Amino acid sequence: MSRLTLPAPAKLNLMLHITGRRADGYHELQTLFQFLDYGDELTFTSRADGEIHLHTALPGVDHDNNLIVRAARLLQSRSGCNQGADIQLLKRLPMGGGIGGGSSDAATTLLGLNHLWQARQSEDCLAQIGLTLGADVPVFVRGHAAFAEGIGERLQPVELNEPWYLVITPQVSVSTAEIFSDPELTRNTPAITVRSLLAGGGHNDCQPVVEKRYPQVRNALKLLDKFVPARMTGTGACVFGSFPNQSEADKVCRQLPADMPGFVAQGRNISMLHRTLEELAQEVNA
Repeated sequence: MSRLTLPAPAKLNLMLHITGRRADGYHELQTLFQFLDYGDELTFTSRADGEIHLHTALPGVDHDNNLIVRAARLLQSRSGCNQGADIQLLKRLPMGGGIGGGSSDAATTLLGLNHLWQARQSEDCLAQIGLTLGADVPVFVRGHAAFAEGIGERLQPVELNEPWYLVITPQVSVSTAEIFSDPELTRNTPAITVRSLLAGGGHNDCQPVVEKRYPQVRNALKLLDKFVPARMTGTGACVFGSFPNQSEADKVCRQLPADMPGFVAQGRNISMLHRTLEELAQEVNA
């Protein structure tokens, strides 16, 4: 195999509690991740010369600083692989949206090139590489809905209901660093157990700060809240609400104004990426 196309699914933070701040400046948190059956798509074509070329430019992101390119080069270094890759990105997920676009792209790159190059790196190794790129990358590498603690790297797989979600994508990019440095951010939410969380509860400590700074996010929450309880994912800007079926979510989506685009997707406990890789493995073994 010299060419491979794989999904890079979105994620939602169904809740996000900030329980403290470490001496190194990172925040201790608790969050609940679930994937969506919607996201970016990456196509990898192997090269014999070891060069890594991403052929899709992103506004404001230098080629060599793109998480996709960095992930590919880290995998090369860790595995000793002398192959390279041409990479095409079909970008659907907004930057600064809090639904994991860049982190998911990096994880798909690690798993995809590990498969394409036959680099034989374990999932644990790929998750360790991913953590150096961003706190959200390991959950995409693992590919299972999870309760996360620490800076997001300590993952406990969970089984959740898989409702349909309407996700509104306000036309604004939110800086995670900006939100986590805001003096008004709550940083002392009491820790919660996964059992009590799954029984009902949880909120997003970042949401009040983002609503204050970004009226577009506040307006999206108010609009969606007219139909279902609306929440923000991660540090924003995307907001979401759950529906029992696709038709009800689609009905509300069609009512969104032009300046508040959105999409409908189903929550998934196993990511599209891992389902696709499993299907490829079954084809090879057939």
